[in-house]
Amino acid sequence: MGYRNLREFIKFLESKNEVHYIDAPVSRDLEITEITDRSVKSGGPALYFRNVEGFSIPIVTNIFGTHQRMAWALGVESTDDLTQKVRDILGIVKTPPESLFDKLKTLKDMAGLAKTQPKTVSSGPCQEVVKMGSEADLNFLPHLKCWPDDGGRYITLPLVISRDPATGKRNVGTYRMQVYDSHTAGMHWQSHKVGASHYRSGELQKLEKMEVAVALGADPTTMWTGALPLPPDMDEIAVSGVVSNSAVQMVKCKSIDLEVPANSEMVLEGYVIPGELREEGPFGDHTGYYSLEDDYPVFHLTAITHKKDPIYPATVVGRPPSEDFFMGKAVERLMLPALQLTLPEIVDINMPAEGVFHNLVIVSMKKEYPGHTRKVMNAIWGLGLMMLAKGIIIVDDNVNVQDLSEVAWRVSSNINPDTDLVITEGPVDDLDHSSPTPKYGSKLGIDATKKNEMDGRKRIWPPDVIMSEEMKFQVTNRWAEYGF
Repeated sequence: MGYRNLREFIKFLESKNEVHYIDAPVSRDLEITEITDRSVKSGGPALYFRNVEGFSIPIVTNIFGTHQRMAWALGVESTDDLTQKVRDILGIVKTPPESLFDKLKTLKDMAGLAKTQPKTVSSGPCQEVVKMGSEADLNFLPHLKCWPDDGGRYITLPLVISRDPATGKRNVGTYRMQVYDSHTAGMHWQSHKVGASHYRSGELQKLEKMEVAVALGADPTTMWTGALPLPPDMDEIAVSGVVSNSAVQMVKCKSIDLEVPANSEMVLEGYVIPGELREEGPFGDHTGYYSLEDDYPVFHLTAITHKKDPIYPATVVGRPPSEDFFMGKAVERLMLPALQLTLPEIVDINMPAEGVFHNLVIVSMKKEYPGHTRKVMNAIWGLGLMMLAKGIIIVDDNVNVQDLSEVAWRVSSNINPDTDLVITEGPVDDLDHSSPTPKYGSKLGIDATKKNEMDGRKRIWPPDVIMSEEMKFQVTNRWAEYGF
């Protein structure tokens, strides 16, 4: 299952009765947000707004807003299938072939991976209409004002494409953009994101301009990859191809030297000027709080290209769960096998909606030696954007971390606060409002595993209350006799 573009995915969702078309006139200011938020929080369908007041361009929201739709977007029936797919890929590059058959199979698998790498084409649907210079106008598109105290209207589901001025490596990220006027917008590159690193590199090299492209409405897998916390030298477009088993076609922009997904609905081409900042915000964010005003780089528009009849994709965030939770949960399933390569003692992880992805990480692990839980906590805080995790809970390998009721029971029952809490300091997310110092604060580790002599404990740890397997089997077989 794969989709060349957003429209194919919408058609697929329509076949599953997962799209609701709205013909009534709606405002892009607050109204679409309220409708979308209700749909997300009730497990409702994707929404296609055909009649946006003042615009001929329709808006689609909530396409990723359930676990099932998110899985379908990635070409699988369940995001757990994605975990296994990554394990298979890692097995290709990790395990050396032993027999001739294994070598041939490995060569075939590697050749299959090679076919999923980005492919440059001479033209694409995203350039059916080209508007350059003064003809290009950001106000041509129906950007949303999502919440009452937002500082303006925002592009909420962009793929922002840039290159590292030092290495030439491409980065694709989902960074919101506040529209200031017809030709400028804020570029919300948070401090710890790769886009911000590119910008700082441009400042160090004293560049006059740094080119940036913004793709809206690529195929669903590529749209999702902008949210992946990948290492700086890993190409999100290549990862999209591997996940979807199909090379992403890329086309060169018209006014800048960057490539964009050829099947995008529309593309904004432009640049930022290193050193130029402008106040951006407030914005009703995925934390459920407004992220307040701060200075960020400014995007200058040089061209807009789009399909003849483009669809405008948007997402709405706010108090969790929002659509981004389902996107993040798929990221969690994708990253688990890679995390287990570094920390094989980890059984599973859960980054629940209530933790807005980075505030809470629940980990089950097989504990084998003194200090093992501390080792895992510190290792997680040292892995890429996991450094932003404000709270880490460690439980035993038999605990279902996806069951928050069980986790809460284990935490409240198993911790001795004097010995089982770890407080440390380090980077925190730009959006974290709790720390007294922006971008730097404290973190909490909770060891909710059972303790024994290995942990310096002298008291006997009580066993769980569990019925015998024989009695469970007997009752199951006689269940009909009981009249249920």
